Amino acid sequence: MIYPLSDRYTALVVGSSGALGQAFVQHLQADKRCARVLTLSRHTSPALHLEEEASMARCAQALQAQAPLQLVIDATGALTLDGKGPEKRLQDLDADAALRALHVNAVGPALLIKHLQPLLARGERVVWAKLSARVGSIEDNHKGGWYSYRAAKAALNQLLQTAAIELARQRPLMVVAALQPGTVRSRLSQPFVGTDALPPELAAAELLQTLQTLPATGRAHFVDRLGKEIPW
Repeated sequence: MIYPLSDRYTALVVGSSGALGQAFVQHLQADKRCARVLTLSRHTSPALHLEEEASMARCAQALQAQAPLQLVIDATGALTLDGKGPEKRLQDLDADAALRALHVNAVGPALLIKHLQPLLARGERVVWAKLSARVGSIEDNHKGGWYSYRAAKAALNQLLQTAAIELARQRPLMVVAALQPGTVRSRLSQPFVGTDALPPELAAAELLQTLQTLPATGRAHFVDRLGKEIPW
């Protein structure tokens, strides 16, 4: 079943300067039912910084005149920080690096919901989609490693689930989705992927199609780009 957004909806893409973010913007701009596509990133004005909550407040203030928002896609995230990639073993675990991964990949996105949720539409379908990762699934962890990134994505999923429950009380038609985009060619994934990585344009198109199939249930969805549920 398809659950479309209202005609002439307003979309916001956060992390619009990244490979997937840019692809989402292009697809939404080509959608005749989308009235306008707004963007936030480190390069917009005002700029968004996931480790600076004050920047989120400034961005929310700047977007007030464009409200209400019917679709928000948060395409932010970082696998490598300060030149350090994911840990392969416990001996590589570093407290400062782990905490920063949690801030960028979980705490920052949750604070973004805090500041932007007043701008979301009411009384109609609203979608908040956040890029997550299959490695954030506790049940699906079969290989180990990647301690900080796994923990950050698992924490993100819990924060999204908790926010979905609260937001549904005032917006019963709202959908919150944690999305696994697949292995996508980007600067984030380049050191870790092979030649079979997906073009970001394809991943974005499939994710947008999947979002239309997700019903409002008062709970968050954790799905891959084709709509298949992933265990939390």
